[in-house]
Amino acid sequence: MSLQCLYLAIHDIIQMNSQIKEKLLKQILKKLDQQIDSSLLEVDSIRESRNSETKSSAGDKFETGRAMAQMELEKMEAALARSMKLKEDLSKINIQKEYTKVEYGSLIITNVGNYLACFALGKVRHDGMDYYAISLASPIGQVIVGKKPGDRVLFQGREIEILKII
Repeated sequence: MSLQCLYLAIHDIIQMNSQIKEKLLKQILKKLDQQIDSSLLEVDSIRESRNSETKSSAGDKFETGRAMAQMELEKMEAALARSMKLKEDLSKINIQKEYTKVEYGSLIITNVGNYLACFALGKVRHDGMDYYAISLASPIGQVIVGKKPGDRVLFQGREIEILKII
C-alpha cells in the first residue's frame, strides 16, 4: 500500500469518526431543544396560573397558592437555565479535534460501552449502537478521565479497556 493510499484511508477513518460524533451531538442537541421547549411551555403555564389566581375570602389561601406557584416557577426557570447552559457547553465541542485522552468532548469506545464525555443525558442511539452521554464528574467519568487508548480501569467490579478515543 502506498503512502498516499494509507493517508487517504486514515483520512477516511477520521472523517467517518467525526461524522459519528457530529450525529450524536445533533441528537443530544435535539433532546436539549425538546427539554427547553417543554420548560418554556411549563414556565408560561405556571406564570399564567400564578397571575390568574383570584383573591378569595380566605386571604391566606390566596397568598399560599401564589407563593407555591412562585416556587414552582423559580424551579422551572432554573431547569430551563441549566438546559440552556448545557446547550451552550455542547456548542463548544470541536468535532474535528483529534483526542488522545479522555476529556470533555471526546467519544470513548470501550469493551463494555461507548461514551460521549459532555454531560449526563443518558443513552443516545446511532446506527444500532448505544452511546451514553456522561459527565466527567459522574462515577464512570471520574474513572476514565485522562485515560488513553489501551488503558484499563476497574469500575464496579468490571475491567474496562479504552479501545479508541474519537
